[in-house]
Amino acid sequence: MAVESIETGQAQSGWKRPRGTPSLAEVFGSIKTRPTGSFWRKLVAFLGPGYLVAVGYMDPGNWATSLAGGSKFGYALLFIALMSNIMAILLQALCARLGIGAGRDLAQACRDAYPRWASWPLWVVSEIAICATDLAEVIGTAIGLNLLFGVPLEIGVIITALDVFLILWLQNLGFRWIEAIIVTLLGVIAVCFAIQIALANPEWGAVIRGFAPTTNIVTNPDMLYLAIGIIGATVMPHNLFLHSGVVQTRNFGDSVEEKREAIKLATVDSTAALMFALLINASILILAAATFNKTGQTDVSELGEVHKLIAPLLGSGMAPTLFAIALLCCGLNSTVTATLAGQIVMEGFLDIRLPPWARRLLTRAIAIVPAAGVTIWYGEAGTAKLLILSQVILGLALPFAIVPLVMFTANRAKMGELVAPRWLTAAAALIAAILIVLNIKLLYDLIP
Repeated sequence: MAVESIETGQAQSGWKRPRGTPSLAEVFGSIKTRPTGSFWRKLVAFLGPGYLVAVGYMDPGNWATSLAGGSKFGYALLFIALMSNIMAILLQALCARLGIGAGRDLAQACRDAYPRWASWPLWVVSEIAICATDLAEVIGTAIGLNLLFGVPLEIGVIITALDVFLILWLQNLGFRWIEAIIVTLLGVIAVCFAIQIALANPEWGAVIRGFAPTTNIVTNPDMLYLAIGIIGATVMPHNLFLHSGVVQTRNFGDSVEEKREAIKLATVDSTAALMFALLINASILILAAATFNKTGQTDVSELGEVHKLIAPLLGSGMAPTLFAIALLCCGLNSTVTATLAGQIVMEGFLDIRLPPWARRLLTRAIAIVPAAGVTIWYGEAGTAKLLILSQVILGLALPFAIVPLVMFTANRAKMGELVAPRWLTAAAALIAAILIVLNIKLLYDLIP
């Protein structure tokens, strides 16, 4: 899977343009896989991209929406967390199929399939989604730094921009180092929440009932607003671009059988990672329900406010520190993966050719400058509203990424023998339809 073969290859049947330079070209096909051996030995080489994707399903924006949902409605929105996770598993499976089967990430596929009058608006929507993503990551990391070290919010926002240099340094060591850092931070987050859930001692019967659907989610505008926020925080547009790009860091071969096996292994990786993400997402909501909703504090959504209130409610002085550590790890993880996604979006849609450091700085600046400006302008008092609003924006932008993904992977002319099974296409199309209907309902409820 050399870069040169992609650059000079002929256009596949069904695509309007031949494949250009791959996104993340410096790490494209850089990780060796095992062509022989047991399933588990082969799987080890593919473990990693799924956990980069899983980061986007537990970012600070997700914390804000889950905390708001848990404090206001108790365990009722656990069903939305479960449903959105199932959606995510199916959609990320399509992303792996597109990246491996067509040799294109989602941004490249849009550029190579659509005329410019269609692909450029999609690029703009994708960049807006990246900005909304970065808004959540910037706020979360800055608040984490403030809670742990007393760093002012404005300074914390500027510090988050340094992640671009961290990624450049880690990529020089190898893409596996980025994956290792991400997985380590995810482990820290999991331990912090496990301790906090044990301290909160939730009503497990109510937790189980929370995973059952209720009509109130659709009929109650406030609940629907938070439900779409949770979906927007879980099934995030940038993750679809990210996953279809980072699966191509594996050197899996060019034959149909090799690609088919690579799709299977990559899907196992992402599914396992997303089940882990569901545990974290559910833990955030359960923690809010068991501490705040239980005591009648139904309007808690500020991350800083949670930090102050959680100690007396859980009866432990270490609870706020655990919360802040988890939040900081989550924010750092999310800024790294959002930066990678921003690079994939810009390179894929525009096919730009710049040195890696220049591309990284450019794509990071496009996303973080507006996010930092909004954060500094509104200050700490408005962070919760900004976080929830950012997730709603992501929910509204999501169909513009899902619809092309479903269309590409269902097209035999584009995918050849690796076209998605009909049941998977039907399920993904249903997901897209549900999200579009929910978004229309949300806009209707918000219009005075």
